[in-house]
Amino acid sequence: MKVSERNVRVELEDLAGAEPKPTSEQMAAAFAKAGFKKAAVEVSADITPTGLAVDAIEAAAPVDDSCIVGQVRDGKVAISVLPVLDSGKCFVGGAA
Repeated sequence: MKVSERNVRVELEDLAGAEPKPTSEQMAAAFAKAGFKKAAVEVSADITPTGLAVDAIEAAAPVDDSCIVGQVRDGKVAISVLPVLDSGKCFVGGAA
């Protein structure tokens, strides 16, 4: 595991332990604490178009030619490393 992956995991596990269903802002803050510039972090929506809370929230940030993607679902953390998209982004579509 690369240092940046480890940093993201540590920060998201701390967040998920305190808040099992974090907000978009909390996810962005956790990635910032892990060492990413907040402007580089992409975060999924925390509320559905119908106003309901999402089941899981994800955030991602680029590192070289990869993206570190972190997800929190009901207090559990998952981390993936995926290729950066051709757009230079980690997520398809607009920001939340």
